[in-house]
Amino acid sequence: MKFGAHISIAGGIEKAPQRAHEIGCECFQIFSKSPHGGKSVEITEKVASDFQAEAKKYDLQNYYIHTPYYINLASANSRIYYGSISSIKEELQKADLLGAKAVVTHLGSAKDLGEKEAKEKLVAGLKKIFLQNDIEKNFNAKLLLEITAGAGEIMGDNFEEIAYFIKEVEKEIKKNKLGVCFDTAHAFASGYDLRNEKAVKNTFDKFDKIIGIERLGLVHLNDSMAKFDSHKDRHDNIGNGKIGIEGFEAILQDERLKSMDFILETPNNKAGEELEILKELKGKI
Repeated sequence: MKFGAHISIAGGIEKAPQRAHEIGCECFQIFSKSPHGGKSVEITEKVASDFQAEAKKYDLQNYYIHTPYYINLASANSRIYYGSISSIKEELQKADLLGAKAVVTHLGSAKDLGEKEAKEKLVAGLKKIFLQNDIEKNFNAKLLLEITAGAGEIMGDNFEEIAYFIKEVEKEIKKNKLGVCFDTAHAFASGYDLRNEKAVKNTFDKFDKIIGIERLGLVHLNDSMAKFDSHKDRHDNIGNGKIGIEGFEAILQDERLKSMDFILETPNNKAGEELEILKELKGKI
């Protein structure tokens, strides 16, 4: 079990490992470029080598890349749709250059097409990431589909939908290309209770039955400003939100998560303090 946070790459991606170390991270997550779009940042062999050397220096073995926010694999706009596919491919390529364990992505919204057509287009888009001219691309890094809060018509807000996407994609590509990133704030807002031991057990029992616990590749550990089943994406600091400290203690005590990496995406630049809280909770187990 390792704890970390989302880390800035300001001034160069190779600076991230030291920043992660300085706040007490045991693993970490980055954007490889601006999450809002714009020009991609080239990762040369030297940059990749420097990054990996820094990660090794601080004994940071597991790190992750998050795709930009504009990803929409269900868009009716061809520029956005094909741009999303290209962007995810690019992040997987960068992940392999840097030695990252996985790439985390949101999926997009069904607002343009309606649920049925959006699902079909999303599955086709995921397949295009891994298939080129019917030849399967071999990325070392996994692609993790992140559960969402489900605001509006955002896709991927329930276990059944995520399981469907994985199953449909794997009809044509080899298994173990796809996994899941479980965001606690998103899941809570989507109707999966995490406030106490019984709730946590029930939620991960459902996850295991519907998706399979072996698919769980990463946990984003965020408290929620939004109420349970509100479908609002509002992160809060650990222990300050509606999930509460009892819920996070129960999450860390679940035996199925004992080897998991946990990444903070909480507000107010308090990651260092919150990592200490998590390590104290872990020490009580």
